[in-house]
Amino acid sequence: MSCKAGQRHHPVRVRQPRLSETLPGFGQPPPVFKVSLPPPDLAMWRLPPSGVPGVWIFDSGRSGPEIVITAMVHGNEYAGGWALENFRRRGVSLISGRLTFIVANLEAFDRFDISNPVMARHVDEDLNRLWHSTRLNGRDHSSELERARQLQPYIARADLLLDLHSTLWPSEPLFIASPRQRSAELACALAAGRNLPQTVLTDLGHQGGSRLIEHAHFMSPGGTGRSCLLEAGSHWETGTVTVMESAIERLLAQAEAIHLRGHATQESCEPALAVVTDNIIARHSDFSFVRPWEGGVTIPKAGTPLAHDGHDLIYTPYDECLLIMPNLRPRRGQLAVRLARRTASPFRS
Repeated sequence: MSCKAGQRHHPVRVRQPRLSETLPGFGQPPPVFKVSLPPPDLAMWRLPPSGVPGVWIFDSGRSGPEIVITAMVHGNEYAGGWALENFRRRGVSLISGRLTFIVANLEAFDRFDISNPVMARHVDEDLNRLWHSTRLNGRDHSSELERARQLQPYIARADLLLDLHSTLWPSEPLFIASPRQRSAELACALAAGRNLPQTVLTDLGHQGGSRLIEHAHFMSPGGTGRSCLLEAGSHWETGTVTVMESAIERLLAQAEAIHLRGHATQESCEPALAVVTDNIIARHSDFSFVRPWEGGVTIPKAGTPLAHDGHDLIYTPYDECLLIMPNLRPRRGQLAVRLARRTASPFRS
C-alpha cells in the first residue's frame, strides 16, 4: 500500500467545463439477473412454536449470551432464508444461552417473482431503514414498520446480532459493523474464521434511516449489545448460502468468548479493516460508471475516474481506494457507491 494511501489529494466530484454531446446512462438495455437459487420452502416459519411468524427460538436452558441471527430483512434476499431453514431442519446444539432465528420480511418474500426478482425487496418501505426510536415509537404505519415493532423485543435483548444480507450487483463478501468498538470486535471475530470474508468495514450509515445494526441497543455508549451485518455474496447464488452458514457456525462456536472477552478463541486469519470516507449519491438520473466496477476492487491511484453524474465526473480521492458495493443502476438520490480506505483501526481518526 502507498504510504500516502488514505490521504486526499484529488477532489471526489469535479464539474466538467464543457457540456457533453451525449448523456451517459440513457439508452442502456435493462439488466437481466440470473436466478440460480430457487426460493426456499419457508412453510414451517409461518406458525412457529414462538407464536410469532418468522421467529424460531432455541434455548439451551443454561445461562449464556442471547444470540439473534436475522435474515431476509429484504424479501428478495432469500439466501438467508435458505441458511436459517437448513439450520432449523438439522437442529441446533447450544452450549449455553439462547438463539433466536428471525426471517424478517415474509410478506415481501411472498411477492417474489422470478421474472422480476428485484421487486420483492419490500412492500411499503425498506425494513432496514426503520430502526431509530423516532420511527419505531412514532405514529407512522406501514407493513415494514409494523413488522419492525413486532420484532423489536427480540432485537433489544440480543447480546450478539448477526444480520445476513446479499448483494444485487457483483461484490466481494464483507462484514459491516456499526461505529462502536464492541460491534467491530464481533465482526473481526467472525472475519478471523476459516472460509469467511476477511474485510470488516465501518461506514457512514444511510441517509434513508437507521439500519438494524444501528438499533439503540447496539449504539448506546454504555450498552453491551454487539451487532454486525454480513454481505455474503450475490442474491441468488448457492455460494452465498454457504458463506452465511459458515458465519452462523462460527458465531455459535465462539459466542461465549466474543460476548465475555470481545474476541474469538480460535483465529485462522487476520481481518482486513476498512473505513468508509465518502458516500457517493447519484444527483442525476443519468448517473453511470465509466466501467462496471465490482465491489471490493481497490483503485491504486488518486484521480482515477469512476463515474459520470450529470456534468460531474466522480474520481477516487486518494491512493488505494476501495470500492464498496457499487450500484450499477442507481436512481437519482440513491447511494451509488461507497469509497473506503484500508486502516489499522476500525474507526476514523
